[in-house]
Amino acid sequence: MARKKSPIRQLLSPTRIMIPIGIGLAVVAYVLLNEFDIEKFRQISWTGYSTFWFVIALLMVATRDLGYMYRIRHLTDKKISWRNSFDVIMLWEFASAITPSVVGGSGVAIFIVNREGVSMGKSTAVVMITAFLDELFYVVTVPVIILIVGFEHLFPLALQKSIFGIDLGVRELFFVGYGFIVVLISVIFYAIFIDPGKFKNLLTTVFRLPFLRKWRTSAAETGDEIIVTSKELKGKPRSFWLKAFGATLFSWTARFWIVNFLILSFSAAVISGGDHFLIYARQLVMWVILLISPTPGGTGVAEFAFSGFLEDFIVPSGIAVSLALLWRLLSYYPYLVMGVIILPRWIRRVYLKRKLISFKRG
Repeated sequence: MARKKSPIRQLLSPTRIMIPIGIGLAVVAYVLLNEFDIEKFRQISWTGYSTFWFVIALLMVATRDLGYMYRIRHLTDKKISWRNSFDVIMLWEFASAITPSVVGGSGVAIFIVNREGVSMGKSTAVVMITAFLDELFYVVTVPVIILIVGFEHLFPLALQKSIFGIDLGVRELFFVGYGFIVVLISVIFYAIFIDPGKFKNLLTTVFRLPFLRKWRTSAAETGDEIIVTSKELKGKPRSFWLKAFGATLFSWTARFWIVNFLILSFSAAVISGGDHFLIYARQLVMWVILLISPTPGGTGVAEFAFSGFLEDFIVPSGIAVSLALLWRLLSYYPYLVMGVIILPRWIRRVYLKRKLISFKRG
């Protein structure tokens, strides 16, 4: 029987790293050959105002990561230092960047948190509740933003298509995706906070079906992880959850505001407060598309989705796709670079630490 690769060996795979880089380079080449318009770029007047908002966009990148660092420290009861939490977040983002969006990097994240000296049960709980909080942020934020901007301009008409006489587009994908996320967090809430034992029994029963039977062992393991997670989180005070969700709100808001400030930097048009809410709202819709992307980190899909959703707010319009590339250069590709730099050093640190602990015990 072939030995299963460890999460770190999978993370170090050159193929995993080169795939998103290759797709990204292909997208850049396509844009430069087909979409780049030097005359449009000459219309951009770079001023002190532009520099100011570009610096704010950079600060949003740092703010996003600081929020994630605070959250990981809070959820682990400060067992991970600020310095080490930086490594954890960078490696977590790195794992997500080289993994298809539909898969995510949760398995690697559990391994990383565990190697920082957090028990496996608590590591599993931290990663699962992090995913829950991220989805909860989305479920709560969407209706609030829609109440502000309405439905009229939420979905770009250019992205609505008719296939075999059926209207299929961003609007339909959004409603299906949002509904799925609501169901998902409802199931997770029941499984973790109400009755994890019954959920495990239901899970193993479902996976007794003939076409699901080969995944029955994995389903049972998932049920066990949820029971452990429930025990770890039982009895946490309200302040614990308020701080955790506050950090989530802080990070995700900064993540979306990167785009708002980039558009302010480059767009020659005046962007009103209402436009900013609409830009934010369209990013929430766009996120559903990226969530189901089959490419690592949404590479390729993100760049073109950005143009389709946000070109209405970018003047001159010919720079939309190029601005999307700049957005990805700030919010995606740095994690590929940071991961490659940090991972070898992190491996030496955590494994040396384990050897020292074993030596002292011996």
